Amino acid sequence: MKTIPVRHLKTSQKEPNLSGDFMIKNLQELLNGKDMVHELHRHDFFFFLVLKKGTGNHEIDFVNYDVTDHTIFIIRPGQVHELELRSNSEGFMIQFNTDFYYPFNKRMNSLLQKVSASNYYQLEEDLFSKINFLLTSIFSEYKDKTEAYKEVIKSNLHIFFIELLRLRNTNNKTPNTKDLYIQESLDKFLHLLETNITSIKQVSKYASMLNLSNYQLNTITKQTLGKTASELINEQIILESKRYLLASSNQINQIAYHLGYDDVSYFIRFFKKHTSYSPDAYRKKLK
Repeated sequence: MKTIPVRHLKTSQKEPNLSGDFMIKNLQELLNGKDMVHELHRHDFFFFLVLKKGTGNHEIDFVNYDVTDHTIFIIRPGQVHELELRSNSEGFMIQFNTDFYYPFNKRMNSLLQKVSASNYYQLEEDLFSKINFLLTSIFSEYKDKTEAYKEVIKSNLHIFFIELLRLRNTNNKTPNTKDLYIQESLDKFLHLLETNITSIKQVSKYASMLNLSNYQLNTITKQTLGKTASELINEQIILESKRYLLASSNQINQIAYHLGYDDVSYFIRFFKKHTSYSPDAYRKKLK
């Protein structure tokens, strides 16, 4: 079965002195007066687009966003997106794989997971200026490679993520430890869904992986998102189906088998129940 086009960090971009791959580019230099157009694809690394100034369109997992000033887009490994970025855009593009950031600190692993749970951030000018200062420092360290530059890069990334998490918590109005625990449990569940959906579809198995009962997991998802855990599992199955329908030329039976369905007709009925289209009709409608 053909996979969705996956982009990797190029060999020429590897930094042997860093624990993994990392890259940051100035958008004005990268665009060089030309528009950037990326067709639908997915990455096996984290992708951050930080825009001081920007126009265009960004579609992430089939959700459309207008590219505007003072916005930040985050693409997690495995997500699909397509991007149209106009030549007058300014800011930074950051890419790094999990090996670069995760070994640094266990608490920071959780921080990145929480921050990347949101694909889109709209910032006020004062907060954006603070973050832009951090990224300018990261860019200078990356270019100059002076003593201990990798520690400086990771430390500045840490502060960057904290600022985004503060913004996210303010927007979500998360006031106390209990709510923080609930949000953290939800983030872990959504992360497990994204990485295991082709092989695990039972609420009980996800609850067990989180050391929760089915009732506790459902209470968390209902309280935070107004949906049952089963509904979120179904949504993730549909999302992964759409990714393959629109970003690959695979046959419907191949996609069904990839998603763990031996009965292709059942998969077709399942997809139509949740989208009102058969997989083939959905592909023809949107391609």
